[in-house]
Amino acid sequence: LTESKNFMELINSDYTFLNKELASFYGFPSVEGDSMRKVLLSDRTRGGMLGMGGVLTVSSLPTRTSPVLRGKWVLEEILGTPPPPPPPNVGELPEDEAALKGIGLRKLLELHRSKPDCQSCHEKMDPLGLGLENFDAIGRWRESYGQVEIDPSGVMANGKSFSGPAELKAFLSEERESFARNLSSKILSYALGRSIRFSDEAAIRELESCLLNNDFQSEKFIMVLVKSYPFRLKTNDFRKKKTAA
Repeated sequence: LTESKNFMELINSDYTFLNKELASFYGFPSVEGDSMRKVLLSDRTRGGMLGMGGVLTVSSLPTRTSPVLRGKWVLEEILGTPPPPPPPNVGELPEDEAALKGIGLRKLLELHRSKPDCQSCHEKMDPLGLGLENFDAIGRWRESYGQVEIDPSGVMANGKSFSGPAELKAFLSEERESFARNLSSKILSYALGRSIRFSDEAAIRELESCLLNNDFQSEKFIMVLVKSYPFRLKTNDFRKKKTAA
C-alpha cells in the first residue's frame, strides 16, 4: 500500500521478502544478513501469499500437508467462496505422513472423494490444495513422498487444469470477480473494525467495481474506501459503549 502496488501481486508476484535464514529455509542462495529485503524471483513458484511458509504451515496438519485444508484456505481467504461444513460421521484421512510414502496423498484423496457425501465439496477443494503439494507442511520445497513422486496437477469442476504452484496462481489470477469481491469485503471489514453487514452491500459493490475497472490498483481503491458511506460514518465499539453509559 505504501508503494501503491497492484493487489493481484498478493496472489502472483515475481518477488518475495527474505533474509539469510529464510532464504536458506526456502532454498535460495546468495542472500546475506538478518534484515528482510525484497528479492526478485526467476519464476512464480514462491511469489505471493501461497508461497509463504506461514500460510503453508497454517493450512497444514501438525505432521503432514493437507490439500483439503489448503484448498479450503484458498476458497475462503482468496476467492471468498467457503465450502459447506462436512457431513456428520465422515471418515478422516490418516494424519501420519508415513502413511503417504506407499501410495501418496493423491490416491488417498481419490478414495475419500469417491464417497457420494464427500465428492461435491472435495472436487472444489482438493485440486487447489494438490497444486501446492510440492511445499511440505512448513513450506519447504520437495519432489516426492519417500519413493512416490508428487503429482501437483489439478482439474477443477469447470474443466480448467493446472500443474504446480505457478500455474495454480495463474489460474487464481483469472478469478478476478471473486477475488475483487472478497478483497473488498475483507478490507472494508478491517477499516470499519467490525464484521460486514447487509447495509454495507452498496459500498462493497463500489469497491469491487473500482478494482475491476482499474486493474486492481491499490491507491484508487483506498481513495474509494475512505470516501465510502460506511467509513465516513463509522462508529467504533468504544464510542457506542461510552454513549450508552
